[in-house]
Amino acid sequence: MDSLRLLGVDIADLTMDEALGFLTERVEDRSRTDVLYYVNAHTLNCASDDPAYRDVLNGADVVFGDGTGVRWGVKMQGGRIKANLNGTDLTPAFLDATAGLGFRYYLLGASEDTIGRTAAFCQERFSGWDLAGFHHGFVFDGPIEPVLEDIAAAKPDMLLVGMGNPIQERWIHEHRDRLDVPLVAAVGGLFDHWAGNIDRAPSWVRDAGFEWLQILIQQPHKARRYLLGNPLYLFRVAREIGRR
Repeated sequence: MDSLRLLGVDIADLTMDEALGFLTERVEDRSRTDVLYYVNAHTLNCASDDPAYRDVLNGADVVFGDGTGVRWGVKMQGGRIKANLNGTDLTPAFLDATAGLGFRYYLLGASEDTIGRTAAFCQERFSGWDLAGFHHGFVFDGPIEPVLEDIAAAKPDMLLVGMGNPIQERWIHEHRDRLDVPLVAAVGGLFDHWAGNIDRAPSWVRDAGFEWLQILIQQPHKARRYLLGNPLYLFRVAREIGRR
Protein backbone atom coordinates (compact mmCIF):
# COMPACT_ATOMS: atom_id res chain seq x y z
CA MET A 1 0.00 0.00 0.00
CA ASP A 2 1.38 3.41 -0.99
CA SER A 3 1.78 5.80 1.91
CA LEU A 4 3.22 9.16 2.88
CA ARG A 5 4.16 10.85 6.16
CA LEU A 6 2.86 14.18 7.43
CA LEU A 7 3.87 15.65 10.80
CA GLY A 8 4.93 12.21 11.98
CA VAL A 9 1.73 10.41 10.98
CA ASP A 10 1.70 7.72 8.28
CA ILE A 11 -1.14 8.23 5.79
CA ALA A 12 -2.26 5.71 3.16
CA ASP A 13 -2.19 7.12 -0.36
CA LEU A 14 -5.01 5.41 -2.25
CA THR A 15 -7.57 6.28 -4.88
CA MET A 16 -11.23 6.10 -3.91
CA ASP A 17 -11.62 2.76 -5.70
CA GLU A 18 -8.54 1.36 -3.97
CA ALA A 19 -9.86 2.51 -0.60
CA LEU A 20 -13.25 0.90 -1.23
CA GLY A 21 -11.56 -2.35 -2.22
CA PHE A 22 -9.37 -2.30 0.88
CA LEU A 23 -12.33 -1.70 3.21
CA THR A 24 -14.34 -4.47 1.55
CA GLU A 25 -11.48 -6.92 2.11
CA ARG A 26 -11.21 -5.87 5.74
CA VAL A 27 -14.90 -6.19 6.55
CA GLU A 28 -15.02 -9.64 4.98
CA ASP A 29 -12.21 -10.91 7.22
CA ARG A 30 -13.59 -11.82 10.65
CA SER A 31 -10.28 -13.22 11.86
CA ARG A 32 -9.04 -9.83 13.09
CA THR A 33 -10.05 -6.29 13.97
CA ASP A 34 -8.82 -3.53 11.67
CA VAL A 35 -8.92 0.10 12.78
CA LEU A 36 -9.41 3.06 10.43
CA TYR A 37 -8.72 6.68 11.35
CA TYR A 38 -9.02 9.86 9.32
CA VAL A 39 -6.66 12.80 9.82
CA ASN A 40 -7.10 16.44 8.89
CA ALA A 41 -5.28 19.63 9.84
CA HIS A 42 -6.85 19.67 13.31
CA THR A 43 -6.04 16.02 13.97
CA LEU A 44 -2.43 16.55 12.91
CA ASN A 45 -2.19 19.61 15.17
CA CYS A 46 -3.41 17.46 18.07
CA ALA A 47 -0.83 14.82 17.18
CA SER A 48 1.92 17.46 17.11
CA ASP A 49 0.89 18.67 20.57
CA ASP A 50 0.63 15.16 22.02
CA PRO A 51 3.13 12.47 20.97
CA ALA A 52 1.05 9.82 22.76
CA TYR A 53 -1.92 10.68 20.54
CA ARG A 54 0.35 10.54 17.49
CA ASP A 55 1.29 7.02 18.54
CA VAL A 56 -2.41 6.15 18.79
CA LEU A 57 -2.95 7.34 15.22
CA ASN A 58 0.04 5.38 13.96
CA GLY A 59 -1.32 2.32 15.76
CA ALA A 60 -4.22 2.12 13.32
CA ASP A 61 -4.20 -0.39 10.50
CA VAL A 62 -4.89 2.39 8.02
CA VAL A 63 -5.08 6.19 8.19
CA PHE A 64 -6.72 8.21 5.41
CA GLY A 65 -6.10 11.87 4.62
CA ASP A 66 -9.21 13.98 5.07
CA GLY A 67 -9.56 17.41 3.55
CA THR A 68 -7.75 20.31 2.01
CA GLY A 69 -5.23 20.64 4.82
CA VAL A 70 -3.72 17.24 4.09
CA ARG A 71 -3.57 18.03 0.38
CA TRP A 72 -1.85 21.36 1.05
CA GLY A 73 0.61 19.74 3.44
CA VAL A 74 1.56 17.03 0.97
CA LYS A 75 1.89 19.60 -1.81
CA MET A 76 4.22 21.72 0.35
CA GLN A 77 6.41 18.61 0.66
CA GLY A 78 6.54 18.36 -3.11
CA GLY A 79 4.10 15.48 -3.37
CA ARG A 80 0.54 14.89 -4.42
CA ILE A 81 -2.05 12.77 -2.66
CA LYS A 82 -4.26 10.61 -4.87
CA ALA A 83 -7.64 11.40 -3.29
CA ASN A 84 -9.41 13.24 -0.50
CA LEU A 85 -10.54 10.20 1.47
CA ASN A 86 -12.75 11.91 4.01
CA GLY A 87 -15.19 9.86 6.03
CA THR A 88 -18.19 11.96 5.01
CA ASP A 89 -17.80 10.79 1.41
CA LEU A 90 -16.06 7.45 1.81
CA THR A 91 -18.40 5.94 4.42
CA PRO A 92 -21.62 6.22 2.38
CA ALA A 93 -19.73 5.21 -0.77
CA PHE A 94 -18.56 2.07 1.01
CA LEU A 95 -22.03 1.30 2.38
CA ASP A 96 -23.47 1.68 -1.12
CA ALA A 97 -20.73 -0.38 -2.79
CA THR A 98 -21.29 -3.31 -0.43
CA ALA A 99 -25.08 -3.09 -0.12
CA GLY A 100 -26.95 -6.38 -0.17
CA LEU A 101 -23.98 -8.50 0.95
CA GLY A 102 -25.46 -9.21 4.37
CA PHE A 103 -23.17 -6.97 6.41
CA ARG A 104 -24.18 -5.42 9.72
CA TYR A 105 -23.02 -2.19 11.33
CA TYR A 106 -23.25 -0.46 14.70
CA LEU A 107 -23.28 3.29 15.43
CA LEU A 108 -21.58 4.69 18.55
CA GLY A 109 -21.38 8.40 19.28
CA ALA A 110 -23.09 11.79 19.49
CA SER A 111 -25.96 12.68 21.83
CA GLU A 112 -28.90 10.37 22.45
CA ASP A 113 -31.15 12.51 20.26
CA THR A 114 -28.63 12.83 17.43
CA ILE A 115 -27.75 9.13 17.34
CA GLY A 116 -31.45 8.25 17.27
CA ARG A 117 -32.03 10.49 14.25
CA THR A 118 -28.86 9.15 12.66
CA ALA A 119 -30.10 5.59 13.05
CA ALA A 120 -33.44 6.48 11.46
CA PHE A 121 -31.65 8.11 8.53
CA CYS A 122 -29.34 5.14 8.06
CA GLN A 123 -32.13 2.58 8.09
CA GLU A 124 -33.75 4.38 5.18
CA ARG A 125 -30.65 5.49 3.27
CA PHE A 126 -28.52 2.36 3.68
CA SER A 127 -31.13 -0.38 3.60
CA GLY A 128 -28.61 -2.70 1.95
CA TRP A 129 -26.88 -3.04 5.34
CA ASP A 130 -28.45 -4.26 8.57
CA LEU A 131 -28.28 -1.71 11.39
CA ALA A 132 -27.26 -3.99 14.25
CA GLY A 133 -27.53 -1.36 16.98
CA PHE A 134 -26.61 2.11 18.16
CA HIS A 135 -25.62 3.92 21.35
CA HIS A 136 -24.92 7.53 22.26
CA GLY A 137 -21.34 8.64 22.76
CA PHE A 138 -21.58 9.82 26.36
CA VAL A 139 -20.01 6.58 27.53
CA PHE A 140 -17.66 8.17 30.05
CA ASP A 141 -20.41 9.03 32.52
CA GLY A 142 -21.09 5.43 33.50
CA PRO A 143 -19.79 1.86 33.27
CA ILE A 144 -18.44 0.89 29.86
CA GLU A 145 -19.19 -2.83 30.18
CA PRO A 146 -22.86 -2.58 29.09
CA VAL A 147 -21.81 -0.71 25.94
CA LEU A 148 -19.13 -3.23 25.03
CA GLU A 149 -21.52 -6.10 25.75
CA ASP A 150 -24.20 -4.55 23.54
CA ILE A 151 -21.74 -4.19 20.66
CA ALA A 152 -20.57 -7.79 21.13
CA ALA A 153 -24.14 -9.11 21.20
CA ALA A 154 -24.99 -7.20 18.00
CA LYS A 155 -22.13 -8.93 16.13
CA PRO A 156 -21.55 -6.09 13.65
CA ASP A 157 -19.15 -6.30 10.73
CA MET A 158 -18.37 -2.61 11.09
CA LEU A 159 -18.42 -0.22 14.05
CA LEU A 160 -18.63 3.51 13.33
CA VAL A 161 -17.43 5.64 16.25
CA GLY A 162 -18.28 9.35 16.12
CA MET A 163 -17.10 11.11 19.28
CA GLY A 164 -14.84 13.73 17.72
CA ASN A 165 -11.08 13.63 17.91
CA PRO A 166 -8.95 12.93 19.79
CA ILE A 167 -11.56 11.28 22.05
CA GLN A 168 -12.78 8.70 19.54
CA GLU A 169 -9.32 7.45 18.59
CA ARG A 170 -8.28 7.17 22.22
CA TRP A 171 -11.48 5.25 23.02
CA ILE A 172 -10.94 2.82 20.15
CA HIS A 173 -7.29 2.35 21.09
CA GLU A 174 -8.18 1.64 24.71
CA HIS A 175 -10.93 -0.88 23.95
CA ARG A 176 -9.68 -2.40 20.70
CA ASP A 177 -8.95 -5.77 22.28
CA ARG A 178 -12.58 -5.99 23.44
CA LEU A 179 -14.07 -5.17 20.05
CA ASP A 180 -14.67 -8.36 18.06
CA VAL A 181 -15.53 -6.38 14.93
CA PRO A 182 -13.76 -6.73 11.56
CA LEU A 183 -13.64 -2.98 10.90
CA VAL A 184 -13.74 -0.14 13.43
CA ALA A 185 -13.76 3.37 11.94
CA ALA A 186 -13.54 6.74 13.70
CA VAL A 187 -15.86 9.04 11.76
CA GLY A 188 -15.79 12.35 13.65
CA GLY A 189 -18.81 14.55 12.98
CA LEU A 190 -20.40 12.26 10.39
CA PHE A 191 -23.44 11.58 12.57
CA ASP A 192 -24.20 15.31 12.75
CA HIS A 193 -24.43 15.34 8.95
CA TRP A 194 -26.62 12.24 8.84
CA ALA A 195 -28.89 13.53 11.61
CA GLY A 196 -29.38 16.84 9.78
CA ASN A 197 -27.59 18.96 12.40
CA ILE A 198 -25.11 20.23 9.82
CA ASP A 199 -25.71 20.91 6.13
CA ARG A 200 -23.03 19.67 3.75
CA ALA A 201 -21.30 22.32 1.68
CA PRO A 202 -22.11 22.33 -2.06
CA SER A 203 -19.74 20.29 -4.21
CA TRP A 204 -18.14 23.40 -5.74
CA VAL A 205 -17.28 24.67 -2.25
CA ARG A 206 -15.76 21.30 -1.33
CA ASP A 207 -13.82 21.14 -4.59
CA ALA A 208 -12.43 24.63 -3.93
CA GLY A 209 -11.18 23.49 -0.53
CA PHE A 210 -13.46 25.64 1.61
CA GLU A 211 -15.75 23.10 3.24
CA TRP A 212 -14.18 24.09 6.56
CA LEU A 213 -15.69 27.57 6.10
CA GLN A 214 -19.17 26.08 5.72
CA ILE A 215 -18.64 24.13 8.94
CA LEU A 216 -17.36 27.24 10.72
CA ILE A 217 -20.46 29.21 9.74
CA GLN A 218 -22.71 26.51 11.21
CA GLN A 219 -20.47 25.77 14.20
CA PRO A 220 -18.83 29.07 15.23
CA HIS A 221 -17.48 27.46 18.41
CA LYS A 222 -14.86 25.86 16.14
CA ALA A 223 -13.42 29.26 15.16
CA ARG A 224 -10.19 28.69 17.05
CA ARG A 225 -9.69 25.32 15.38
CA TYR A 226 -9.90 26.78 11.90
CA LEU A 227 -8.82 30.43 12.12
CA LEU A 228 -5.82 29.74 14.36
CA GLY A 229 -5.34 26.03 13.82
CA ASN A 230 -5.04 26.07 10.04
CA PRO A 231 -2.18 28.64 9.93
CA LEU A 232 -0.47 26.79 12.79
CA TYR A 233 -0.72 23.54 10.87
CA LEU A 234 0.82 25.07 7.73
CA PHE A 235 3.60 26.60 9.84
CA ARG A 236 4.33 23.21 11.36
CA VAL A 237 4.52 21.55 7.95
CA ALA A 238 6.86 24.29 6.68
CA ARG A 239 9.03 23.97 9.78
CA GLU A 240 9.25 20.20 9.36
CA ILE A 241 10.33 20.66 5.73
CA GLY A 242 12.96 23.19 6.80
CA ARG A 243 14.46 20.72 9.27
CA ARG A 244 15.14 18.10 6.63
